[in-house]
Amino acid sequence: MTKNYLDFEKPLAEIEGKAEELRAMARANEEMDVEGEAKALDKKAEQMLVDLYKGLTPWRKCQVARHPERPHCKDYIDALFTEYTPLAGDRNFADDHAVMGGLARMGDQPVMVIGHEKGNDTKSRIERNFGMARPEGYRKAIRLMDLADRFGLPVVSLVDTPGAYPGKGAEERGQSEAIARSTEKCLSLKVPLVSVIIGEGGSGGAVAFATGNSVMMLEHSIYSVISPEGCASILWKDSDKMREAAEALRLTAQDLKALGVIERIIGEPVGGAHRGAGQAISAVGHAIEAELKALGKKKPDELRNSRRQKYLKMGSQGLAA
Repeated sequence: MTKNYLDFEKPLAEIEGKAEELRAMARANEEMDVEGEAKALDKKAEQMLVDLYKGLTPWRKCQVARHPERPHCKDYIDALFTEYTPLAGDRNFADDHAVMGGLARMGDQPVMVIGHEKGNDTKSRIERNFGMARPEGYRKAIRLMDLADRFGLPVVSLVDTPGAYPGKGAEERGQSEAIARSTEKCLSLKVPLVSVIIGEGGSGGAVAFATGNSVMMLEHSIYSVISPEGCASILWKDSDKMREAAEALRLTAQDLKALGVIERIIGEPVGGAHRGAGQAISAVGHAIEAELKALGKKKPDELRNSRRQKYLKMGSQGLAA
């Protein structure tokens, strides 16, 4: 069972809670036999989970993408990569803990892996600034991509951010310029760049890492120019209209695949990645390996030119979808 239930999962929480209560009573009193009733509740919960996740609305997908127990960048790096050597700092101002990255191996392939890290408890979330990078985070990413380009290493980026940090200090240090430079660096690389949206892909903060040869999204992740709440506040002057905004933004993996923004959707376990982290991480690993293998056959200039053409043509397909 998950520790954190989303609003639309409350009926499921009640059933799973009752099953656990029965088992707790049986543990306290060995003479009680409640396993039959508990299994019946388990079966009912399994079916309810399937029904709940069968047709998630865009707003519910936003909730799933933001689930606190969803695996984060560090979980993927720990599980999928070996010999990970973190590299810190932008050689200009500071080290941004919202962005982690370094040299690693994926199987036998040396790579540069870069990603947003949100943290998994109060202390780490504050330290990581909830995955919202400052200018030094994007400049660190540029430095790592430069290093990868120099040594011919493929770049893997794992995107999970509500957006770039909008604070006064970040703006004073050139937030928009840093994002633009990072996006420009993605476009100029002569090595493969594979990007995966593992949770939230928010605004330019995500684009700066995800302007890749291949962009993939987990089934219940989101990718948008602005958050639904921010969009609703601007358009309707009412953040409570976030459900309507989520519909209008076309931010789901399914919508973005139809629009030609991403190349591939990676399936999640029933109930979302937070209910089967190992399975979700494994699926992402297989998808990255397949893309790196395909892109590894292309020459450096071909990689750069095809990436540039891809973004120049973006928007020319799927507009009627």
